[in-house]
Amino acid sequence: MSNDQQYDPYANGQQGPDVTQTWEGQTWDTQFQPVVQQQQPPVTYEAPYQDPYAQPAYEPAYDNTAYLPPQGAVAYEQHPHQHQQQPYAAAPPAPAAPAAPVGYDTPVSAYVPEPVAEAAPAAPAGYSSPTTSGNTRITDAQRARAEGRSPVIEPGLQPAALTAVLGLLLAGGAALGPYGLLVPLVLLQGLTAAGWFRLNGMWPARQGIALAFAGGLVADAALLATGREHAAAAILGTLGAWVLLCLVLQLRSHADPDERMYGLMAGVASAALTVVAAGHLGAAPDAVVVGGIAVAATVVARALPLPGPVSLIVALLAGAGAGIAAGGLNDLGGSGALIGLAAGVCALVGLRVASYDYPSRFVHMTAGVALPLTAAAPAVYLLGRALA
Repeated sequence: MSNDQQYDPYANGQQGPDVTQTWEGQTWDTQFQPVVQQQQPPVTYEAPYQDPYAQPAYEPAYDNTAYLPPQGAVAYEQHPHQHQQQPYAAAPPAPAAPAAPVGYDTPVSAYVPEPVAEAAPAAPAGYSSPTTSGNTRITDAQRARAEGRSPVIEPGLQPAALTAVLGLLLAGGAALGPYGLLVPLVLLQGLTAAGWFRLNGMWPARQGIALAFAGGLVADAALLATGREHAAAAILGTLGAWVLLCLVLQLRSHADPDERMYGLMAGVASAALTVVAAGHLGAAPDAVVVGGIAVAATVVARALPLPGPVSLIVALLAGAGAGIAAGGLNDLGGSGALIGLAAGVCALVGLRVASYDYPSRFVHMTAGVALPLTAAAPAVYLLGRALA
């Protein structure tokens, strides 16, 4: 209907001739669609309260679709349940430091710092703090290794003095006869057997020490029974038998394979050194006298507080000089210098072995005393038979 005339539905069907009836509402006329622009009241959206500790929930896709309220309706507030918790619009809260999740009904208490544990009082020198897991004290070798010190620690003057005394006893016993030499030789073999096991970190090793010491005693008995003429056969035979005994002993052990191999090597080496020390009993008496005095002079000179190369040269000269002096007292004469020099070199090798890998005081007083004389036994035996 036109703009200046209105259609009256109650006019009993009587209409003017100039009036055209039109329909107001949806029509199927697709050629003309009037666009009606209406003033929409502003829609306000309040920022919802965001819980920094709430877990993100799944939102359906239709929640993100804009909603246009009908004409004349009041402004629609999104998320009314959150509006009840926060009745006013506010900016998003500033991000806070991460903390443990706290429920809404749990009161937040003030932060109370934990008390700092007081440091334990310093333990007295030589003892560590008490523990419940066993003894945690470290040895001198472990302390030296932790401090980065050299693994080579010389025995010092006191073991050198004991070595010199034992060497002189060997020289004096050789001058007296085989049975006079047997007493200091048995002492030397006992120190060698115990010192080698302790040098390898195996203690207590009573069975291995007893086996090695027994091998030395058997070699001594064989030498006394067969004489110096068959000394090599007696020593090598005893050595072979004791290597076999050490092997059988380790095969019967229930330890781990690595430990059994380590024990086998230590047992064989200890038995070999103890049996080889019996070479003093099979060597010529004059050579034993020269060798004992030369070793005594060498180790004492090496223990003097001198620089390394100087101390080495002085020790070798002392051994050769002692050999010359001792050779002048018997039939060897000037040949004693060669025996003395060779015995001095072997004594320095034994002394070096006893000084390696942070040895303890017990190692110094056993292996440090015995190894110089034990290492010199082959040289004394061979050179004594060659020069006699």
